Amino acid sequence: MPRLALAAMAGTAIEFYDFYVYGTAAALVLGPLFFPTASPLLGTLAAFGTFGVGFLARPLGAVLFGHIGDRHGRRPVLMASLLLTGLSTVAVGLVPTYGSIGVAAPLLLLVLRFAQGLGLGGEWGGAVLLTGEHAPAHRRALWTSFPQLGAPTGFLLANGLALVLSAGLGEAGYLAWGWRVPFWGAGLMAAAGLLLRSRLPETPQFRALEATDARAALPLAELLRGHWRPVLLVAGGLSLVYAFHYAMSTWALAYGTERLAVGRTVMLGCIMAGVGVSTLLIPFFAVLGDRYGRRFLCLAGSAGLALWMVPLVALLHTGRPVWMTLGFGVAAVPFAAVVGVVAAYLPELFETRVRCTGAAVGYNLAGVLGGGLTPVVATALAQGSGPPWAVAGYLVAVAAVSLGCFALLPETRPAAAPGTAPEAAPA
Repeated sequence: MPRLALAAMAGTAIEFYDFYVYGTAAALVLGPLFFPTASPLLGTLAAFGTFGVGFLARPLGAVLFGHIGDRHGRRPVLMASLLLTGLSTVAVGLVPTYGSIGVAAPLLLLVLRFAQGLGLGGEWGGAVLLTGEHAPAHRRALWTSFPQLGAPTGFLLANGLALVLSAGLGEAGYLAWGWRVPFWGAGLMAAAGLLLRSRLPETPQFRALEATDARAALPLAELLRGHWRPVLLVAGGLSLVYAFHYAMSTWALAYGTERLAVGRTVMLGCIMAGVGVSTLLIPFFAVLGDRYGRRFLCLAGSAGLALWMVPLVALLHTGRPVWMTLGFGVAAVPFAAVVGVVAAYLPELFETRVRCTGAAVGYNLAGVLGGGLTPVVATALAQGSGPPWAVAGYLVAVAAVSLGCFALLPETRPAAAPGTAPEAAPA
């Protein structure tokens, strides 16, 4: 289990690194470099628009790679999704700017961002099923929390590199070529990840399906016939996690640097501190999820985020690093409560024969609802000189939807003796 979990975490970290590198660049440099004819506000909105395209592609990637995972195994998904995401990320770092090739530059960004989204749409489902279907039932949340650690690890890698380059090269050097370096680094990381994953075994639950020829012929069709309700409830429930994360990591970064005149390095440091807190807490909440259940922690975490939105916006608007870091750090606690258990929770809601498709589609639909729209909506709402209370209101509304969806989902924590790994009952 440790080897499997670390391999899943490493690959997930690489793929989310690829995705977050683009989000950081969209907040800091893509507007002036690829949309120079627009005003600063419209340039930022346009850059976030290309950012959102990746989220629109993710459900399509979930369907494509979910089909592969349910028909041909979880392991091929991990290889193909990592290769696609890595190649498209490197290519983003090679795209000439608007000043060199005109309108073709943003169009190429759109195509490559779409390819990134396709790859990441398959990654999460394959990674959590690799660990979850190997893990003993009474420790399933703990072991599946390792792929969950890949997302904040990828974020810290992407933003840490951007912070170092921004501080070391200065404004002119970073804008000229420094922003491209994290994209180029994705190639080396993807090669390492492919080597690591090439040695992983297939999961025992899929091998059992294969041996009895019980695989779904068309996983998506079967999912839509018999499991459409949990897919929609999962998408609604997780929309808050995405909305909060991208409001803080992408919109707040642009808001702090452009509207509050906070230095880029300072803003990156404050946000990274909050993500660091959540990274430390994810395994702790996973252990609680194995003991007390998944649904309870999802409800508690969503409620905690809703209650903290207004204070968080107020602390952000101060523009003072200490207060902003406090805001992000406190919010990281309820955020980690949800993130720590969903990798066990979502797959347990679906039968093995459609599990890869069901978990991936629900998870990535949430990304469209919460992640793809939030930077654009928040930027449009955050007008005027006072604190952006409308952004807090938007996030509280998303939290209300998430609470309602989690309340309608069942608890799935298996009641098993230590050392056993029974199949979780489908919803």
